[in-house]
Amino acid sequence: MTAPGDVHGTGARTPAIAFFDVDETLIGPKSMFSFLEFRFTSDGREPSAYDRAVADLRAMAAGGAPRQDVNRAYYRLMAGESTDRLRGLGRAWFETASARAGFWHPPVVERLRRHRDQGDLVVLLSGSFFACLEPIAGAVGANWALGTRPVARDGRTTGEVVVPMIGATKGTAARAAAAVRGVPLADCTAYGDHSSDLSLLSAVGHPVAVGDDSVLGAHADRHGWERIRDVSAPAVAATAAAG
Repeated sequence: MTAPGDVHGTGARTPAIAFFDVDETLIGPKSMFSFLEFRFTSDGREPSAYDRAVADLRAMAAGGAPRQDVNRAYYRLMAGESTDRLRGLGRAWFETASARAGFWHPPVVERLRRHRDQGDLVVLLSGSFFACLEPIAGAVGANWALGTRPVARDGRTTGEVVVPMIGATKGTAARAAAAVRGVPLADCTAYGDHSSDLSLLSAVGHPVAVGDDSVLGAHADRHGWERIRDVSAPAVAATAAAG
């Protein structure tokens, strides 16, 4: 019997790709909201400015707007911002946020470390963007971080994005990454926490549902997918993440 990833039947495991959703999968918080609050505070804005921005986004979602549209609305809040400044703010945000209890999900970080150690390509997929994803990817040793890409002209964001890395786009990105690397999707693993990650999880041979989203959990149980329900963060989380 050939082991998973042993494409030649030699008993040796062939490196594959491990895809990780980020917010509420690899980390506890929603990075986009956490970063936005940090940015508004850095700008000297009143706390009510952040509250209003988040309330508007949540109202869109509650009104039935597609997640892609809510994602686009978030990036319109970045219009006119320097990309260099956003990167700098992202590094400062990460230094502060990652030191808080609950930032990392240790069971998922440990899975990422195992994939990395056995030679798998580690790819982060997220609706978040470079300011948040670059420091996270650097901390866990991810090979690629594929997020929503804001449009920039002359070093400043326009408020528009290319394609939100949300929903079906994650599955498309996973298939493209596997094709580029010449890796069978059946040998790949993916981790996600929400029903919007179903396109990604369904694309691979080894899907793992993280957390307690009821729709995703029901789908995972019906199809016999692995589940990681307990994502509680012990004190050693930050050390494990950096390892």
